[in-house]
Amino acid sequence: MELKLPKYLQFILILLGIALLVGILQTFKSVLVPLAFALLFALLLLPLVNDLERFRIPRPIAILICIILIVTVLGGIVWFLTMQLISLTSELDTIGENIGDLIDRVQLFLYEKVGLEPSNRTDLVRNAIGGLQDITTTFLGSTISMTTGALSMLVLMPIFVFCFLYYRDHLEQFLFKFVAKDRRSSLIQTVMNIQQVVQSYISALMIVIFIVALLNSAGLLLLGVKYAIFFGIFASILTIIPYIGILIGATLPALLTLATTGHLFDAVLVVAVFMFVQFLEGNFITPYVVGSRVSINPFAAIVGLLIGGEIWGAPGMILSIPFIAMLKVVFDVYPPLTPFGFLLADIDEVNHKKRGRVGNWFSEIWNGIWHGKKKEDR
Repeated sequence: MELKLPKYLQFILILLGIALLVGILQTFKSVLVPLAFALLFALLLLPLVNDLERFRIPRPIAILICIILIVTVLGGIVWFLTMQLISLTSELDTIGENIGDLIDRVQLFLYEKVGLEPSNRTDLVRNAIGGLQDITTTFLGSTISMTTGALSMLVLMPIFVFCFLYYRDHLEQFLFKFVAKDRRSSLIQTVMNIQQVVQSYISALMIVIFIVALLNSAGLLLLGVKYAIFFGIFASILTIIPYIGILIGATLPALLTLATTGHLFDAVLVVAVFMFVQFLEGNFITPYVVGSRVSINPFAAIVGLLIGGEIWGAPGMILSIPFIAMLKVVFDVYPPLTPFGFLLADIDEVNHKKRGRVGNWFSEIWNGIWHGKKKEDR
């Protein structure tokens, strides 16, 4: 006999369940965060592992090759960004002198135009440099703290990735235990669809970040901005934060350019480069690379970033977008949750389902590299 509860009681139980889930996520953060990252990396590496196994390479060796490959690539990127950041902080004294000259010019302009008496330059420079040093110290402290936590994750994540990939058949059998035998084929198809869409979305997102990094770096190099490649890569990673990311990514190089050259026009040019790249990314690159697979609307992305940051901090913000994409796939597959998938969807995806032709072309290339065959047009 099925027990039917009143609507208000069902709503209360749902809220209690969400509160309990958030409490569990925060309590077991040290284990769940590496597991979440490992799941994403396992999904990305699965096609390559399957291809290596087709060449009769034993599964453990194929998995180890893939893990070594991705650790090498990520390690190289982190090393480059760290070296650039250390070099940037070593130039604070030079930046301070440039700020002092800039303050003199601004005060002279205000005195001549408005009659405003100049303040003590030494105090202003000291406060400016003190603020920069405080920001740098806080940032480096947070980086060291995150690096310490990342070191523990770097030990656990390869183990988790290895287990996910090695025991994937066993995990599949585990899912079969929850459904009847006559419904297992539909379960397999659903899991394959979720896996394919998530792989396509994450891989397309990586392509977008790579293209945006090239455009940002090229524009900054043409303007002669110091550490152009560092700022270009940094800003491209921040593009996962809609609208806000480009503002954060453009502020640092613009301020550095202003302090280095002392010309406001140069800083405006830097901001213009980022705004132009953001225009290309939002209107051409992302729509045609990601296409209509799993487009998340900016409002859902920002809310997800904030919630992820509250629950898991910086790792939660990094994981929020991919997991929102995974949730949307699940919502779209399961009919009772379809309205929530519609709520997360981008408006352009809803109104322009056929917009992703170039995205499908990228998908065919990606799947052709991994699987050696061409996907049929949707």
